[in-house]
Amino acid sequence: MVVAVVAGIAGSRILTAGRHWVMLVCGLLVFAASDVAFAVVDVTGGYQVGTLLDAGWACGLALVAIWALESSGPEPGARPTRLWTLALPALSTAAGLGVLVLASRVPVSDLAINLATATLLLASLRTVLAFRELGRMSDLRRLARTDDLTGLPNRRALYTDVQLSLALGAGGRRALLLLDLDRFKEVNDSLGHNVGDELLVQIGHRLSARLRPRDLLARLGGDEFAILLDDAGREKAETMAAGIRTELAVPFTLEGIALQTSVSIGIALFPEQGEDLTSLLRKADMAMYKAKAQRTGHRVYRSVDDSHGENRLRTLQELRVALQDDQIELYYQPKVHLATGEVHGVEALVRWNHPSRGLLEPDQFLDLVEESGLMHPLTQVVLAKALDQAARWVRHGQPLTVAVNLSASALIDVELPERIGAMIDARGLPTSALLLEITEEFLMSDRERAHDILSRLRNTGIRIAVDDFGTGYSSLAYLRDLPIDELKLDRSFVQPMADDARAAALVASAVVLAHSLGLAMVAEGVEDGVAYEELNRYGCDQAQGFHLSRPVPAVELERWLALRRTGSAVVRP
Repeated sequence: MVVAVVAGIAGSRILTAGRHWVMLVCGLLVFAASDVAFAVVDVTGGYQVGTLLDAGWACGLALVAIWALESSGPEPGARPTRLWTLALPALSTAAGLGVLVLASRVPVSDLAINLATATLLLASLRTVLAFRELGRMSDLRRLARTDDLTGLPNRRALYTDVQLSLALGAGGRRALLLLDLDRFKEVNDSLGHNVGDELLVQIGHRLSARLRPRDLLARLGGDEFAILLDDAGREKAETMAAGIRTELAVPFTLEGIALQTSVSIGIALFPEQGEDLTSLLRKADMAMYKAKAQRTGHRVYRSVDDSHGENRLRTLQELRVALQDDQIELYYQPKVHLATGEVHGVEALVRWNHPSRGLLEPDQFLDLVEESGLMHPLTQVVLAKALDQAARWVRHGQPLTVAVNLSASALIDVELPERIGAMIDARGLPTSALLLEITEEFLMSDRERAHDILSRLRNTGIRIAVDDFGTGYSSLAYLRDLPIDELKLDRSFVQPMADDARAAALVASAVVLAHSLGLAMVAEGVEDGVAYEELNRYGCDQAQGFHLSRPVPAVELERWLALRRTGSAVVRP
């Protein structure tokens, strides 16, 4: 029966006795052979205690025991990491010393003394090797818990230490802060990953300097950091978040470049908002994205953020589908030449024709496009649609310059000028068919890069306009240094002109400034006839706004243009 069981285990594909099954097989066979031999000898009455037969059972059991010990040990390749590694050489050393001490008291054979001496030597060697092994395992454990770039604890260490902190801190308050750098991808894309890595290292140093010894800082990966504040409620957490944002707002010096960054912080509170790290991280993540979307800097988790997180993920997936399924549409707002009343250009404004939510305007999805890294494909879609429409207008004998807004993240693409030039050539359009509108934010964030990319665009014949002019808080020297053709005065200056003499004076001064630099001035946000007439009196070149026309699809714009040419009183769709 024993032999049959052994054969079954050895040949079975379902049962397994481990990689040391040979020990089990041999042990059972030796034990069975000893039983058979005993039965044969006992029948003849020849069995005697203390013979070689008795060793058979001991050997069989020993082999089975060895199999059990080996099978319950660590997996192949695993190494012991505890101090038990030193137990065997310690016991061996003690035994060897015991024999030598005993030899000094009573007669002991030379063989025993030699074996004891050899044991001491081998035990010493094994102790040295064991210490090296423990040191290596200690280094591996430290590396496994440490971020190799910043030297901070990593995600694994965060899960280990925070779970322990939450478990031991009964009755204590904690606050988990999740930090995500704003537009960190632009740093990597424009300045290189080496600069981005150095920025992360310096951020780690600044964050560490602000924390108390009991607080924990970890880098989760990429540009995300987590901080567990000990003995902190809502007020302390928000105070710390505000201090961190102020600290990180101080410019970093990287390879001679002064780089300013900002951070969005989500906060989750223990124990009221979660009793384990997974729950706290999830809620802090939702609060962080809400803070990023609303540009509030930091936010403490609220229950309404749950639905926001689900909606964000759903909308993000729908955005990817929209870019593939042609759900992106362009509306056009005409730019009227104030001196002649003619229309030679329009601004293209993106819309999302959502299958269930209807027509969505940019403020409902552009922030998510920026956060998710979809600005590059969206820019390609918008440029292609705008140039296709410009080509149709040329074929119909009504050429119009189409203005397209480019975000700062879209302008990181170093191949953008050549790509836009190829798109214009492919449609047989003159470069005057396209005007690119750039924000002051991009012009001031990296003057050298702005000069390079704008110069390359201008060399292809594409004209450049500064959108939302007047809303920046920086030097106007870029108007002298950068290749710009047009300024678009922000609506915040235009709309209060009728009731605010200072606003009117600023508009008049801006027009004079633009003309003195050889630039055209366009006023946006013209909502009434008074503003229209005042702008005309100040010498402003062009105007756009609801007083003239709302943004409309291309077909409605063509109808509006036709009515305007015939002198119809109905000029606003």
